[in-house]
Amino acid sequence: MMLALEPQNDRPWRTPAEWWPRLASATDGVEPPFGVIAVEALAANAHDMLARAQGTPIRVASKSVRVRGVLDAVLALPGFHGILAYTLPEALWLAETHEDVVVGYPTADHLAIAQLAADERLASRVTLMVDSLKHLDLVDRIAPPGQRAAIRVCLELDASYRNPVLGHVGVRRSPVHEVAEAASLAAAIVKRKGFRLVGMMAYEAQIAGVGNQGLSNVAVRAMQKASASELRERRGAAVAEVRKIVDLEFVNGGGTGSLESTHDDPAVTEIAAGSGLFGPLLFDGYEHFQPAPAASFVLSVVRRPTADIATVLGGGWIASGPPGQDRLPRPAWPEGLKYLPREEAGEVQTPVTGPAAAELKIGDRVFFRHVKAGELSEHLNEFLVVEDGRILDRMPSYRGEGKAFL
Repeated sequence: MMLALEPQNDRPWRTPAEWWPRLASATDGVEPPFGVIAVEALAANAHDMLARAQGTPIRVASKSVRVRGVLDAVLALPGFHGILAYTLPEALWLAETHEDVVVGYPTADHLAIAQLAADERLASRVTLMVDSLKHLDLVDRIAPPGQRAAIRVCLELDASYRNPVLGHVGVRRSPVHEVAEAASLAAAIVKRKGFRLVGMMAYEAQIAGVGNQGLSNVAVRAMQKASASELRERRGAAVAEVRKIVDLEFVNGGGTGSLESTHDDPAVTEIAAGSGLFGPLLFDGYEHFQPAPAASFVLSVVRRPTADIATVLGGGWIASGPPGQDRLPRPAWPEGLKYLPREEAGEVQTPVTGPAAAELKIGDRVFFRHVKAGELSEHLNEFLVVEDGRILDRMPSYRGEGKAFL
C-alpha cells in the first residue's frame, strides 16, 4: 500500500510515557525482533524537512531509508524529487520504477557499469558520480563510447573545510577542492565522447552530519558557521565556472543536518537528505531541529541473571563511524534502562539495568532506537507500519526483498 504522509499538528512522541506504550500496544503479539515505522512521526519529519528547505527540492538519500515503500511515499510529496542512491546496482534496481537516480559515490562495479551502458532506458535515468578522469577511463574500458548509450555523470566537488588551526574538517571524498580544479575536470569531461556532464555535487558532512547542541558544542557551531560561509563562496564560484562550460541540470548539496544553510546557497538547486525521515539518535544532538523517532526496533527479554538485570536477545546493532558510546543503539522504552559498562550492546545478548529492569519479565519487550537511519534496515526483513495505534502494513526493507547492496 502507498502511505499517505499528511501534515501533523500533534506531537505525541514528545511525551514518551504516551508514545512508546501506544506503539507497544499496536504491536502486541508480534514476535521480536521487529522494526516499527510510525506513520505520524515519519510524516511530521518529511514535512519538517520541506519547511527547513524552504522551497529547494529535496533528493531523497536512499541509503538512509532502504525501504522502497517509504521512498515511494516520500517522493509522492511535492518538494521531494529524485533519489540519491549509494551504489550503482541499487540505482539500476530503483531506476526500474524511478526516472531520476543519481549514484552518490563513484563506482568500480564492472558488471553494473556494463548493464548501465547496454540499456538506453537505464542510462537516461541513472547518473554516475565522478571526481577523476580515471572513472571515465574505467567506463570506456568496459564499454567503448561508440558501443554504448551516453553515460550521464555528476562532478563531485570536495566540500570539506580547510582551516589553518583545525586542518582538514569533513570527510575524505572528492580530490577536487579548488575552483580551478573543478573547471578543469569539467572541461575534460565535456570533451570525452560517450559522456554527458549533467550535474555537480558537494556534500558538507561537517555541517550536515555533526551534532551541535549545548554549551559543549560552541566550537562546533562556530566551525559550521565558518565552513558554510567558505563553502558558499567556493561552491558558488566553482558552479559558475562549470556553467560557462556546460549547462548543468542540477547542483546538489547538503544533508538532513544542513538544510537551512544549504538552501541559502544560491548555487544549489537541490538538497540531498534522507536520515531525517526516520529521526535516528544521531540527530538528538542537533540544536536547530529535533526530528521525531519514526523508526525503532524491538527485542525480547530472555534472561534475568540478577534481580536488577534483564537480558534481551541480540541488540548489538552498532552504527558505523568512529567506535564509541555514541554509536550504540539506545533503549527507548521502558524508560530508565541502561547498559552494563563491561558488556553493553552485544551480538547475541544485551543486558540492561536501571530501575525499569527490575520490573521486566522473561518475554517482555524493549524498544530501541538506532544511531544511524538506514543501517537499521540492514538488520530487518520488514517493518511494521503503525498509525493511530494499529498496524497498517508490513513493509519489506531492501534485505527483505533479497537485496544487500553494501
